Amino acid sequence: MIALLAPGQGSQTPGMLEPWLDDPSASAKVDAWSDATGLDLRRLGTTAGADEIKDTAVTQPLVVANALLAAAALAARIDLPSGAPTAGHSVGELAAAAIAGVLSPDAAVALAAVRGREMAAACALEPTGMAAVLGGEPDVVVARLAELGLDPANRNGAGQIVAAGSIGAIDELVAGPPVGSRRVAALPVAGAFHTRFMATAEEALRAHAKDISPADPVRPLLTNADGSVVTTGEDALDRLVSQVTKPVRWDSCMAALKELGVTAVIELPPAGTLVGLVRRDLKGTATLALKTPDDLDKAVALIAEHAGAAQKEPTQ
Repeated sequence: MIALLAPGQGSQTPGMLEPWLDDPSASAKVDAWSDATGLDLRRLGTTAGADEIKDTAVTQPLVVANALLAAAALAARIDLPSGAPTAGHSVGELAAAAIAGVLSPDAAVALAAVRGREMAAACALEPTGMAAVLGGEPDVVVARLAELGLDPANRNGAGQIVAAGSIGAIDELVAGPPVGSRRVAALPVAGAFHTRFMATAEEALRAHAKDISPADPVRPLLTNADGSVVTTGEDALDRLVSQVTKPVRWDSCMAALKELGVTAVIELPPAGTLVGLVRRDLKGTATLALKTPDDLDKAVALIAEHAGAAQKEPTQ
């Protein structure tokens, strides 16, 4: 069985949309998404520099848009079996929800724009940050975070826990790492995502979500909350909203992939981070980082091998 994964913030790279815009339908989608979000996603995804696209308000809709352009290009080439699961890391969960049919691609990108804007505004309310703790026993790491008043905002598996909270506490963590950890690295992010510090963003997202009518998933959709399979559209949307103040349990998502019998994963662009975690935690699982349209043939072959799907005839 194969799974589609969608990455989150931090995976963005300058020019990441450019190779996908040779397709006229993809180009039209980006223009429509730009109009809907009030962001020039075409320019931001082609010529904007690294500093401009690391802005939370920009990064989140850009990353979701990139993943969905690739998902559409892949779907045009091969049918993904309905039993093939999908999952996304943090804001990538919006792309996964669209792939599972819970949201339309338009709604997913629009929600990502609101999410990014409101999380950026929440970050401006007080100085907070995040730091990655590499190595160490998880219980020991989490206990050290609790001592400092920090939250384990991302539990990514593969020996990686991301702490979040006040800047002062983050500085203390870097200076005094948990016993047994290899390294603690402060992350270049705007604030403490997936913690109580994002409460105002959750409120704004919930207000926006009232106008969205979600559909039930058409394939297994794993939630960041605990890796379980979401069964209704209403539950999926509620979890997408509350996710901004709750930890991302990517370790649980990977455990669920194993339990579901996944033998291969394709990470949608901007790809690289999630396949790295899968390689370290789910040894023996075939992986592919789908970065540009040049990788589509490999993705089609991997799906055919691990899901028995039939390739589609190219349109004339």
